[in-house]
Amino acid sequence: MSQTALRVAVAGAGAFGKNHLRVYRELEAADLGVALVAAVEPEPTRAAETAARYAISVYSTVDELLSADLKLDAATVAVPTVHHHAVASALLGAGLDLLVEKPLAATLAEADDLIALAHRGRRILQPGHLERFNPAVLAVQPQLRRPMFFESHRLSIFGPRALDVDVVLDLMIHDLDIVLTFAASPVREVRAVGLPILSPKVDIANVRVEFESGCVANFTASRVSTERVRKLRFFEPRQYVSIDYARQDLLVIRVDGAAGLPPEMQAAIAAGKADPALLAKLAAANAAGPAPGLSFAKPPVTPGEPLRLEILSFLESVRTRRAPQVTARQGRDALALALEIQASMVAHAQRAGLEDFFKAGA
Repeated sequence: MSQTALRVAVAGAGAFGKNHLRVYRELEAADLGVALVAAVEPEPTRAAETAARYAISVYSTVDELLSADLKLDAATVAVPTVHHHAVASALLGAGLDLLVEKPLAATLAEADDLIALAHRGRRILQPGHLERFNPAVLAVQPQLRRPMFFESHRLSIFGPRALDVDVVLDLMIHDLDIVLTFAASPVREVRAVGLPILSPKVDIANVRVEFESGCVANFTASRVSTERVRKLRFFEPRQYVSIDYARQDLLVIRVDGAAGLPPEMQAAIAAGKADPALLAKLAAANAAGPAPGLSFAKPPVTPGEPLRLEILSFLESVRTRRAPQVTARQGRDALALALEIQASMVAHAQRAGLEDFFKAGA
């Protein structure tokens, strides 16, 4: 290899761990300074399939992995959320740098403990907030001014994965992390409602978050949808930005002048409060020519697989010892907001007399 290969393992070969295994092996095949050495997977059939596919040793427990003395440098933790703390703390204690799938942990106490362990051991601890590495998100960051209103929609068709957590920790947490990063302001108020539909936990949720800066964000997340949607729209003074995560697409609408626009619309766009549906219609109509007073731009987006970009960034932090692009503290902040949302949903259920919902535990 062109550089000393970092020796890595993946703990958890399930729904998302298998993607980490694939990307590490692709990077190894591309001579990019990493070697996939081993995996941990307690389920026998999945373990056998992983061992055969990647020609690596697969252990049933983290203790067995560490006892093998494989001289590992780093690992991905992709086990169910409830096991994040136990697995990650053992690996950090063994001196490994970690990429931990989102959410960082199941509780704030567990997240704080992992952060403290990483700090004491001078280890890299990166939470797996994948959408931060979405090419459309990377492209929009230089466009940011002062976001004042966000609309987020993340919808999925129901499946058996990630049912150990609710839709907030499963799906919405991606957008919570993005909006926290873009808004750059403490949270002032949270109001949320959620319902279990096909699982014992909340499967669909709607949330309103107000920040100290005055910025407001509306989030909708569902894992019982008939379609798959991954979109974020936000409004800034004189600018509207639309991100389609799935298509890695970015649209920016700017107010260039007053000609042809009603005064109330000019004022709403300038204040970052224009109706999203109206601007979406304007964007769709742009194929026939720009609306008066507005300019439409599609900043260049360099395509790429977000997971590959995330892992490459993690490996660079391991090599250079620089803080990761997504820090453990940011992962904790996203978890804290997610847990506050869960508490708000429970409070709403109590007020609304939804006893079955409350018993489900959200």
